[in-house]
Amino acid sequence: MTVSTSTPRDGVAVVTVDHPPVNALPVRGWYELAEAVTAAGREPAHRAVVLTGAGRGFNAGVDLKEMQRTEGTARNTALIGANRGCAAAFAAVYECEVPVIAAVHGHCLGGGIGLAGSADALVATEDATFGLPELDRGALGAATHLARMVPPHLLRPLYYTGRTLTARELHHHGAVWELAAGADTLLETALGLASRIAAKDGYLLRLAKEALNGIDPVDVRRSYRYEQGFTFEANLAGVSDRHRDAFLAAGAGRTRREATR
Repeated sequence: MTVSTSTPRDGVAVVTVDHPPVNALPVRGWYELAEAVTAAGREPAHRAVVLTGAGRGFNAGVDLKEMQRTEGTARNTALIGANRGCAAAFAAVYECEVPVIAAVHGHCLGGGIGLAGSADALVATEDATFGLPELDRGALGAATHLARMVPPHLLRPLYYTGRTLTARELHHHGAVWELAAGADTLLETALGLASRIAAKDGYLLRLAKEALNGIDPVDVRRSYRYEQGFTFEANLAGVSDRHRDAFLAAGAGRTRREATR
């Protein structure tokens, strides 16, 4: 697990997550990400933060393999860790002292929606895909964050079906600020927006970020924690394990088939 911070432009920090193969994060990874984003926003010289992912995609959510390796009551502890870790990371992005731009390529699923929906702006490659497959994984959550990206009557069928949207579709709905032609131009596109923001007075930017958060119609932190209660209920009912096991078994089957080709 690697979370790194760089400063390629004056006043702009880039926080990059690199956890192969798909940036599905273990519990510790969510906390590391939260710490990195918070630290980047707290640095007086920074006036904007770009959050991105290395490798095949932006973020594929929680590392379910870590959770399913535990047994008995330890699995509940693992779920609590994942819930709290995600909540910490999403809150760190949302409450970062300066504006955060999520630069998304490839997949942005589950927890990735939580990160992207917590950001101040989205830049994405045209082939990026966004979705919440939570019901298929035996969980609920991040509808709070998807609701910041799409209209209500699009949110609900997306959530119920687990269907993904392309970055171009989200751009149509106004959620994506700018489309990048490909992964090779994504960071430059995000840095372009970040530099425009960073050209403003740092003190005023921090006031603006706090003011905009303060006038949000939904308390994002409280809303997401409310959702997480239903995930824990599904886990106690035994429904979650069935779906997580089926998902991991299907993934293992695909890996075996690919290895024999």
